[in-house]
Amino acid sequence: MAKKSGLGRGLDALIPGSESVPEAGNITFIEIEKIKPNPRQPRRNFNPNELNELTSSVLEYGVLQPLIISPGRTPGEYLLVAGERRLQASRLAGLVSVPVVIRETTDMEQLELALIENLQRADLNPLEEAEAYRQLAEEFNLAHEVIARKVGRNRTTVSNTLRLLKLPDVVKNALIEGRISEGHARALLGLVSSEAQTAALKTVLSRELNVRQTEELVHKLGGVQREKTIRPIKTAEVADLEERLRNSLGTKVLVRARKDKGSLTIYYYSNEELDHLMERLTHGSGSL
Repeated sequence: MAKKSGLGRGLDALIPGSESVPEAGNITFIEIEKIKPNPRQPRRNFNPNELNELTSSVLEYGVLQPLIISPGRTPGEYLLVAGERRLQASRLAGLVSVPVVIRETTDMEQLELALIENLQRADLNPLEEAEAYRQLAEEFNLAHEVIARKVGRNRTTVSNTLRLLKLPDVVKNALIEGRISEGHARALLGLVSSEAQTAALKTVLSRELNVRQTEELVHKLGGVQREKTIRPIKTAEVADLEERLRNSLGTKVLVRARKDKGSLTIYYYSNEELDHLMERLTHGSGSL
């Protein structure tokens, strides 16, 4: 049984039942051959051992949790929205039909539901999660803050996860295969070029470096000098102002104050997030 982690709005809240669909919102049985895969399923890798265990459970107890499907474009066909593992296990178990709940969904809801279901079960690897976030950001024009709210993540978590897609394939493969952790991969992003990241990966693997050691390696390879200047102590007023601005804008804000003047720095992590910030700051007028 999946653990409830409070992610997003939950499956039922995302797709309310539609009265125009026969038996919508109620559990019914549909032949497996009529159910087509969700083209927006973010998960690409399925553990064979876990799938075999689920198949054994289906053989003994049946499918205990109904799948969620949506009417397809062809009459009599349905699109799987949530329940990919259960559908695969049912096929392996030789079932003819499975319990389902039929709901009307949009393309974005199909992606949201599949993403949330997998996140609740911790089934996605970091790159699968990043790819789902990318689709929500680029194909549906959602700001990182909005994505984070939908899936129950912090905005910085969404932005940092998306950055993993910039890694070279050799580093991505090492992450997928479990030879390095997400922490290692994020540390390697500190190097500018893919060549440097690939070379650092070889060192990490050959020396079996942990995340902290990888961060130190990146620091050395990047030639970053530690700051020698002593930063001024931040007053409680400035810290409070930064916190209020962060909460209002949903992104990192840095305030530097010196007597009656200073500077305000607002950070953004994608073009979509910049557009969102401009909308907030200009109230849609297009100019400050």
